[in-house]
Amino acid sequence: MREMATSGLFADFLFGFGALFAIINPYGLAFIFLDKTRGLSEEERAGLALRVAGYAFVVLLVSQFLGSQILNFFGVTIPALRIAGGLVVAATGWSMLHAPSGPAEPHEASSSDLATMKRMAFFPLTIPLTTGPGTIATAIAIGISRTDSLDAMFASSIVSLLVAIAVTAAIYHAYRKSSAMARMFGEEGTSVVTKLSAFLLLCIGVQIIITGGSEVARSVLDSASRTVQ
Repeated sequence: MREMATSGLFADFLFGFGALFAIINPYGLAFIFLDKTRGLSEEERAGLALRVAGYAFVVLLVSQFLGSQILNFFGVTIPALRIAGGLVVAATGWSMLHAPSGPAEPHEASSSDLATMKRMAFFPLTIPLTTGPGTIATAIAIGISRTDSLDAMFASSIVSLLVAIAVTAAIYHAYRKSSAMARMFGEEGTSVVTKLSAFLLLCIGVQIIITGGSEVARSVLDSASRTVQ
């Protein structure tokens, strides 16, 4: 019985980690993170990566344990979250597509540069680029799926914590090694991957908006159908 419970918890961990890792795609976002931190030194970029990973960890934990309660308190629906987040993601992808491409010249960043990047660590680097509306919605769904049994709830809470830690570690590693991956691809390859990532980011933002709009339209149609009946 204990082995079955352990295997079930391990399966829950794999499911939660796989779902969040696939949605976040930290190694794909690493090139966008590198583009946004153009000009920072390796140490400064590593520090910013750690800050973003820390914020992402908090967002994942809050979403899993308190996400549904917070949305209900403010009267925010998941479709509204998707549409708002999708607009920001799409706008970011669009601006990156039209940004001039070129090598990131490392230099001694001024205190104002570092202060600006630190302010960007939470928005938009963490929300919505890293832990966007899709990630938050998925984390909320994982949190809602907990059972009412006290023992099972405690075990699933530990699993949720481990999932958040593992995903955060992947985010930090990807962002911390973004410049190394760029050197591996070379200047031209990095430019191509960055533009492709920006285009995919634009597409993801549009898809999130479409999904949220479809959910709103479906809700309106269902409500109208019930009224007619």
